[in-house]
Amino acid sequence: MLTLLLVALGAAAAPGLRPPDVGVITNISDPLSVAIANYYVRKRHIPPANIIRLRFDPNRDDMPPDEFIALKASADAQSPARLQAYALTWARPYRVGCMSITAAFALGLDAKFCAATCAATQRSAYFDSPTPRPYDQLHVRPAMTIAAVSLRSAHALIDRGVASDGTIPQGTAYLGVSDDVQRNVRSAEYRAAAAAADSRIKVVAFGGAPLENRPDVMFYFFGGAVVPAVSSNHFLPGAIADHLTSFGGMLTDSPQMSSLRWLEAGATGSYGTVVEPCNFLGKFPNVPVLLRHYLSGETLIESYWKSVEMPGQGLFIGEPLAAPFRPR
Repeated sequence: MLTLLLVALGAAAAPGLRPPDVGVITNISDPLSVAIANYYVRKRHIPPANIIRLRFDPNRDDMPPDEFIALKASADAQSPARLQAYALTWARPYRVGCMSITAAFALGLDAKFCAATCAATQRSAYFDSPTPRPYDQLHVRPAMTIAAVSLRSAHALIDRGVASDGTIPQGTAYLGVSDDVQRNVRSAEYRAAAAAADSRIKVVAFGGAPLENRPDVMFYFFGGAVVPAVSSNHFLPGAIADHLTSFGGMLTDSPQMSSLRWLEAGATGSYGTVVEPCNFLGKFPNVPVLLRHYLSGETLIESYWKSVEMPGQGLFIGEPLAAPFRPR
């Protein structure tokens, strides 16, 4: 009895969202979306009442704002009050006007989170927030899409997230310094990132060519339109990887490298922008903030969302509930 009580108390004290906190939004016009949602609900033991069913055309990249407003109203009406976050279950569409689909579901369609020119946008109240209940306290439901173009790759992504929980991996955070001056701006954060890691994980800053054949990738951040050889590396379950460039969030038609390539290479979470953001640091994940939250035991969706100050143009993809650094 005492052992069970201690386990229960430990679980209650651990940070992060839980399966009952997550609403799973599926497009019933898309058989792949429905299959991903069903598999995710089963693997994560999410209550069936948390499934939110919408219907829209999946064969496009950009959803018209008027159509989205009606769908968002339907999603809100179907959402139990306890929900704190959304898991979407498709790769297309990934954009609503100048906002990403994940930002639009999380923040509502709002022009303040967009920019038609090189300008700052509305700051997220969730940025670097200590709150464990974003909807209850901030009226924000962070959203992440389990993006995949095949059921096999979706299963693999979900399985990696589930397998990562509580593993406390001994991998490495690789922080790339590229020769691309415009896309290398995030390297200014790397010294603070090493401090944020606080010896809980190895941190390696490297310059020159991108990584190849590394067996222990837990984090990988780079600045570049394309990152060669990503599939040659071994990503540990729960790994996060992204590249700072203009159009990584254009999952299926990007003129640059799609963020989807990171998931296909074995990462569990990634991020990219869906319209030209210019190289504002606030529009991309802040590496020290992300490390601090993820290493403290928060989930992937919480940590990623809390690391982006201006997330309106950014698409979050991956397995939302992965929590490798949360004690079992």
